[in-house]
Amino acid sequence: PKNEIEGDMGESAVGLHARLMSQALRKLTGTIAKTNTTCIFINQLREKIGVMFGNPETTTGGNALKFYASVRLDIRRVTSIKDGDEVIGNQVRVKVVKNKVAPPFRKAEFEITFGEGISKIGEIVDLGVEYGIIQKSGSWFSYEGTKLAQGRDAVKKLLKDNPELCEQLEAKIMAELAGK
Repeated sequence: PKNEIEGDMGESAVGLHARLMSQALRKLTGTIAKTNTTCIFINQLREKIGVMFGNPETTTGGNALKFYASVRLDIRRVTSIKDGDEVIGNQVRVKVVKNKVAPPFRKAEFEITFGEGISKIGEIVDLGVEYGIIQKSGSWFSYEGTKLAQGRDAVKKLLKDNPELCEQLEAKIMAELAGK
């Protein structure tokens, strides 16, 4: 806000950001709906001071964004994915906080690889094991009685190198999901 930039340090402007967000969202919503546009806001969490009960975490910018949003997701890093010493991605847990277009309060956990996005092959391995399509015995993974590889990363590499096998597993997982 202009007032904040031009004002002196330490000068308080209570609710300035919240008022600005409210005004901007009122103007934006009509245009976004008419132009069939998806608008994504990325926000940060702040701690409310002195909260004894309930969640002390809150998002900045007042309540306007919470009200106008159709979908709100809480995305948190669970662990880092490393290749040797180099961090190549994150394992994240996503909780749907608000959803006007589908059932809310669902949870999911998946890998996000830097430069790639959500790891599709990682999901195929995890869902394959979950639905019993891929068998896991210790660190060995097998499919239809044939050992694929030892270790999750080795299976991911194998599936990346063999797109036919990857597509076959994906089709079986989709059929399993359709039957649910």
